[in-house]
Formats: sequence, C-alpha cells, structure tokens
Amino acid sequence: MSRRKNKRSLRVEDAVEFFNYVVEEKPFLPVLIPLVLFAWAIERWVFSFSNWVPLAVAVWATVQYGNYQRRIIVEDLNKKWKRVILNTSPITPLEPCEWLNKMLTEVWPNYINPKLSSRFSSIVEKRLKHIKSRLIERIELQEFSLGSSPPSLGLHGTRWSTSGDQRIMRLGFDWDTTDMSIMLLAKLAMPLMGTARIVINSLHIKGDLLLMPVLNGRAILYSFLSVPDVRIGVAFGSGGSQSLPATELPGVSSWLVKILTDTLVKTMVEPRRRCYSMPAVSLRKKAVGGIIYVTVVSASKLSRSGLRLSPSRRQFDSTSEEHFVDKDLQTFVEVELEQLTRRTDMKFGSNPRWNSKFNMVLHEETGTLRFNLYECTPNNVKYDYLASCEVKVKYVEDDSTVFWAIGPDSGVIAKHALFCGKEVEIVVPFEGVHSGELTVKLVLKEWQFSDGSHVLDNLSSRSSLFGSSNFLPRTGRKVNITVVEGKDLIAKDRSGKCAPYVKLQYGKILQRTRTAHALSPLWNRKFEFDEIGGGEYLMIKCYSEDTFGDDSIGSARVNLEGLVEGSVRDVWIPLEKVNSGELRLQIEAVRAEGSEGSRGSTTHSNNGWLELVLLEAKDLIAADIRGTSDPYVRVQYGHLKKRTKVMYKTLNPHWNQTLEFPDDGSPLELHVKDHNALLPTSSIGDCVVEYQRLPPNQMSDKWIPLQGVKRGEIHIRITRKVPDLEKRTSLESDPSIKRAHRISSEMKQMMMKFQSLIEDGNLEGLSTAMSELESLEDTQEEYMVQLETEQSLLLNKIKELGQEMFDSSPSLGRRSSGV
Repeated sequence: MSRRKNKRSLRVEDAVEFFNYVVEEKPFLPVLIPLVLFAWAIERWVFSFSNWVPLAVAVWATVQYGNYQRRIIVEDLNKKWKRVILNTSPITPLEPCEWLNKMLTEVWPNYINPKLSSRFSSIVEKRLKHIKSRLIERIELQEFSLGSSPPSLGLHGTRWSTSGDQRIMRLGFDWDTTDMSIMLLAKLAMPLMGTARIVINSLHIKGDLLLMPVLNGRAILYSFLSVPDVRIGVAFGSGGSQSLPATELPGVSSWLVKILTDTLVKTMVEPRRRCYSMPAVSLRKKAVGGIIYVTVVSASKLSRSGLRLSPSRRQFDSTSEEHFVDKDLQTFVEVELEQLTRRTDMKFGSNPRWNSKFNMVLHEETGTLRFNLYECTPNNVKYDYLASCEVKVKYVEDDSTVFWAIGPDSGVIAKHALFCGKEVEIVVPFEGVHSGELTVKLVLKEWQFSDGSHVLDNLSSRSSLFGSSNFLPRTGRKVNITVVEGKDLIAKDRSGKCAPYVKLQYGKILQRTRTAHALSPLWNRKFEFDEIGGGEYLMIKCYSEDTFGDDSIGSARVNLEGLVEGSVRDVWIPLEKVNSGELRLQIEAVRAEGSEGSRGSTTHSNNGWLELVLLEAKDLIAADIRGTSDPYVRVQYGHLKKRTKVMYKTLNPHWNQTLEFPDDGSPLELHVKDHNALLPTSSIGDCVVEYQRLPPNQMSDKWIPLQGVKRGEIHIRITRKVPDLEKRTSLESDPSIKRAHRISSEMKQMMMKFQSLIEDGNLEGLSTAMSELESLEDTQEEYMVQLETEQSLLLNKIKELGQEMFDSSPSLGRRSSGV
C-alpha cells in the first residue's frame, strides 16, 4: 500500500511540475485553456464542429510534453558533464623544477632567509605568549635563523590541474635542514625549577603544496594538500657550550611538533589557505593594525536537516536536494575576530535577514573573521551550534586589501578592494554542512602603519599622519591617553543599571578612571605613560562597580606602535569577550621635557597658565532634608587643589570666582560638593574640563553637565593664557615635506579610485571624482605658490645672514677694503 501511495504522489508531483513548466514557457496558456473548454462545450451541447478540436489539443499537449522531457534530459546531461569535469579535470604533464631549486639555492641565503626569519620570528614570539607546556612557566625567543639550506620544491616535477574555473598547481615540498638555529629561553614550572635553554637545530617538513592564482594574478593562495610530516630536533642546555640530550626534558620535542602541526592545520592545510599578494607597486609600509566594519546581511537555505547533515552523506543522499523550510528556526550569528566577538539579533525562518553592523579591530596586517551560526531553542538557556564559515583579510603593499574564503565544494572565493572605504559583498557557504550560506558586507575603514601614517576611507587623510618626517625615536617620549567616553556597555545588574570604570595597563603602570553611572558614560580622563618600545600593547579592562565585587564588562588591547608627535589618534575600541560595548580613546605621543630634540607638547605651554572662572550652576540635586543644598566646587588640577566659597540653601548657586593654575597639561576636574558643618560632605556631581585643544589667549564659555547624578550643570569660562605668543610661520604649522606626502598620497588614491570607477562603469561616481580631482589640483597649485614664496623668503634670509656675517667679521672687512 505504501508503494502505491508513493507512486501516486510521484505522479501528482510530476503532473504539477509539468503544468508549472508549461505555464512558464507558454504564458498565453491561462487564456487558451478557457477558450478551448468553451469551444468544446459548444461542440458537445450546441452543435458539432468536427473531431479536429480534441485531436489538435492532444497533438499540442504531446509536443509540449516532449519539449519538457527534452529539457529535463539536457539539464541532467549538463550536471553529469560538470561532475565529470570536476572529478576528471585535465591535468598537464609533469614539468621539471630543477631550475626553480637552483634559483632558490642562489637567492635563499642573502634575500629569502633574512626576510622569512624576521617575519617568522615575530609570529613565533606572539604564539609563544599564548601557548605553553605544563613543564614550562614562561618562554622567550632569543634567536631565530632558518639556516642556509632552502626547501626543495617539486623534486618529482609539478603539474597543473583545473577545478571548475580555478587553475591549481601541485608540487612537492621537502624541507630537511640541520643548520637552523632557533633558541628559546624557558623558565621551568613545578616540580622542575630554574631555567633551560631550548635549541631547535633541525627541522623536516614534507608534503604536497597547492598553489592557486586568484584575482587575475594579483595574489596566490597556497596550502598543503594534507597534513605534512613534521619532525623537530631539539637540544637542551643551561648556557655556554654545555648541551643536554632531548630526553632530559621529556615531551618538549613532541610539544613543539604538536604546536607546529596544529598551526599548519588551522592556517594552511586544505581547505584552509594562506595568501601571498603580488602588487604592481609596493609602498614598503608595514601595517600594524586596522579598523574594519562588518555587516552580517542575511542567510539563506537554512534547515535543521541540511545543517546537521554531514558532508560524507551528501554524495549518497540524492533526495536531499530539496530545501526544507523551517519557519520556526530561530538563529543568530556570532562574529569572531581573535578575542573580539559580536552577536546579531535573533531572527526566524530559513532565510533570516539581520543587517547588523559591527566595528571590529585588526591587530596585524592579516585577520580571520569567523561567523558562527547558532540556534536558539525555546525554554532552553543554552544555544545549539549549527555551522560556521570564515573570511580572511590581508593588507597589500599598494594600500589595497584582499578578502578570501572557502567557496562551494571547497572552491575559492576572492575579492579585492582597491582602496579603504570600498565595500565588498561576499556570499560564503557554511563549512561541513549540506546547505546554508551567509551574505556579509566588509568595509576596511582604516589601515595603520608602523611609520605613523594612516590610510583612511573616502580618500580623506590627516595631514599630520602622512609621512615619517615627524616620527622620532621612542626614547624620551610620553604617551597621553584620554579615555573620553563609552557606549553600549552591558549591564550586569538585574535592574539594567551599570557603574562602569576603566583600568589601563601599559607596561607595569596601572591607571583607572573614576566610576560613572550610565551605560554610555563620559569620563574625559587623561593619563600619561612613558613610551615603551618593542610593540608593547596598551591593555584595557572595563569593570562595573558592585558592592559584592566588581564585574568585568569587557577588555581590549591597543597597538601603540607608530605614534606621531603632534597628531591625535581618535578611535573607538570595541570591547572583547562581551557582546557589545565600545570605548573612545584619544592617543597622542609627545616629547618629554628636557629630552634631546624636544619640541614640547602640542597641548599646553610651558610658560603660560590657566584662568578658570566658575560662574554658576543650575538644577543641582537636593542633598539636605529641606530640599536644598549648600554647594561649593572643589577644583583638582594635577596635584593642586582649590575650592570656591559656599553658597547656602540654593540649587542654583552663583560663585563668580576666578582661579589660576600653571598650564602643564594636567587633567582639570570639578567636584561639586554639599557643605556640612558636622557630617562629611556629600557629592552632588563632578565633571572634567577639556581645555587642551583651546587656542592660546582665547576664552571658552560653556555649560558642562555633571556626571554621577541625575541632573545639574555648571557654567564656566576657561582661558589658556600665553604671554608674548609669537606667530608661527606656515613652515612650522604645516611642514612642506609632510604636505607633499599628503598630496602625493591623495593623488595616488584618486588614481586608484578612478580605475575602480571605470571598471565598474559608474558615471555618477566619475563626475564626483572629477570635482574632487579639480579641488586637489587647486590645492597642488596653492602648494606650489607657497613653495615659491617660501623659497624666495629663504633666499633673502640667507643673503641677509651672509651680509651680517660679512659686516661683523673684521678679517673679511679688512680683506674687502684691501681689495
């Protein structure tokens, strides 16, 4: 019975599918069928035409059914042909690679080995901070050299194959070296004590490499076909020439092999691939970080059966091609970038749409964005993991960006953004499942470089950030960090309230802000640190103050490499290990007073003072039982403390009191207090006054809202008094070299934008870019006129100085008179 029912259902489904095909191919059918039925009714009950009508209908239906069957056969043949092409792709004959190995032997010692050693040493040093053995408490890298023996490529030849539209080169990789020198200094853990020196003196890696050119030859993706064989030779010693066999510390050699093997599996074993870019122009800049905006747009073809079906069953389950619709499927996506995670909202259905945008931070020139899909089950606290996919990002030395991911059937997806700010949309299939794909939009907003320069979006630039003319050695510099504000912080309290504060750690120095009482607090607290070399990170931890112990509401780290004197880096830093929250920081490097080459701070004057006028306040909270307060203001400027007079029984006091402080750049804090004769004073609000960016000898009048209370504002006037201020020339305010760097960089980015708009055929964008180019040409002309003026002034000054030297020198005067 069940078989008959299945056959009947199949016949009904075939009939419905055939009818849909006919309707799609013949749109006039809905009109034709009623006419035929009407004619047949007339012939049947009114008068007879003839027998040609049923015959014509039968012939027409037979022809249409034949066309339908022919189309089914053609589509089936196309599928089989594509499957044959993918499985038995044309493979070229083996090509010898002796020439490649000879060339590699020549260039390895002096060119490739130093570059790879420098690059790998920084990678290994970062990995060692996070990966430790049970026998080792701390480990440091002291020496790194790959030796003089290069790897052997394609000993048995190489060949090309085709997978779809992608060309793939396969060649053998065999690296067996015994003269490498990688020295690690390890501090041993309990029960072993002391230090040990670990020397890696031999390495053997053997496997098959796959090379895939993408983006019309602009980049190459490379990976191992399978997990390679790895062997590491290790020796131990305590210094000098003393060396102990590897058995002295059991498990260390296998631990190092495991670290290297796991790293290879996670990064460059199929289908994981690394990217080597080949730009036409190299600007020779080292990217140390970036800011990327990630928009999770939507997902499609989601179903519980498809997401939980293993890929091994995919080729045997031919009936699972149907896409089941799960309307009650409730999912969300978690975006992960190293320790930084963000979540979308929950949406229903098999094709959810989120359109959630996140601000993410890159700490290197490369990064991996991982998108994890979770299902939310009703009445269940835990979320069920369904699938994930990855998109990798890499900086290219022509200031462009490459994105790549794993495509359908382990294929390749690669996108190229020619300049910062260009949006890239990628549709990525979920890995290891039968169905489902994710659509994301990526915008690389900014790249930061070790020389202090930035590449921003929309061709915008900050003149103080281009070029390295202002970049001074790190010795003797200070780093000023202002914690400005926060937003979207998570609430640990059940009532939805939060009392956040921030701790900063740079080296061994710890600082913290005051406690605010809002989910989007405003601190405006400035801290000063001595700059530390070697790529030291600024560690940030955000807490919510609580009576029974403070709760962590996120952390972050900021790369302070490449700071330029005289420029402020204003950034929003997303908090890691939480689902939401960002902090706004202003970071500035200044030369310390008394150090060589000091140019002073850009934010204050050494011989000026601050004039602070405390005028009034309004809408203060009532601190007394009678509904009034006795307010006064305690002013703290660095280590100096001053206070105003007390205004009794008022919520709108008028002080009109002037205070003066030496202008040394310290934070200026105002604490409004309620005066009590017997009991301790109580706080009725505080605030921080931002004065560092004020022009000299110019008064600023403003109302500042009080923090930590429900209401209240204070009215002040502040002036940075600088006596005998000399006007700076245009050369000091905007150096010529710095401006030349800015103009050349803008011209280069404009040309790249023109190329992209021409390729896309965007006429409106071209017209806008033409107007921007005209304004840039006007700027260039003004700059040339300024250079000519400065040149003539400089020549006149040189002539005047020469004449003064000639007149003041007696010997020169006697010589001229003698002549």
